[in-house]
Amino acid sequence: MQQVVDLVVDGGIGQITIHRPAARNALTWRAMEAFGASVEQAHQVSNLRALIVCGEGGSFCAGGDLFELDGYPTRLDGVRLSSVMAEALDRLEALPVPTIAAIEGPALGGGAEIALACDVRVMADGAALGMMQVRLGIPPAWGGGLRLVRLVGYARAIEWLAAGRVFAASEALQAGLVNRAVVRGEAVTEALNLAQDFAANDAQTVQAVKRIARAASQLPPAEAMRIERETFPDLWAAPAHLEASAAFVAKRNHRPRPA
Repeated sequence: MQQVVDLVVDGGIGQITIHRPAARNALTWRAMEAFGASVEQAHQVSNLRALIVCGEGGSFCAGGDLFELDGYPTRLDGVRLSSVMAEALDRLEALPVPTIAAIEGPALGGGAEIALACDVRVMADGAALGMMQVRLGIPPAWGGGLRLVRLVGYARAIEWLAAGRVFAASEALQAGLVNRAVVRGEAVTEALNLAQDFAANDAQTVQAVKRIARAASQLPPAEAMRIERETFPDLWAAPAHLEASAAFVAKRNHRPRPA
């Protein structure tokens, strides 16, 4: 029996896939727990170089499955619903390697929150991206509000959240919500191309780049600068840099004499 969410790793590139295509990959309680477990599994992969998150069957994720969740109306149910996926997405964001959302079809509500928890987003024509929870009388709960503000700023975030704005691929690209827009059916392929680009570089250096970028986006400037400066010396003296620098120098036909 196929798992509702699983992680497959090939050549250091992982792929978390939601397998509920008949429900546009909307998440039941079981699927939420499985998603969190797949993220934890990714943390244990020692040779992981990049991670893709996607859905089966032409959909990314349509959020929580209301056909199940409507039967859980209490405040305690709301606490549980918020906690399970908020913790999973915090752990997804905390992965040391670049993460890529490959968005085909709907990425709505909680599905958009999953996409925003990834470092990079690739969106196909015909897909839809939006945190439209307000239309159901609820706000984001999985960290999407915070991540949207970080990504596009307060004014645009409040406008889009309060209106329940949903973006097509070209609109999302123009708004800075996604990195690349591709033709329908090519989101996973393009995400894999990006993952292979990341994996082609030294693993420690790529992880350092992510650590520095996260610090710059989340910490006060002085603290982010401290992290960047402290990260550099060890990598300057590491084999990857020493070998690359030596190869560069060796390819030069001549070296200019010091002044």
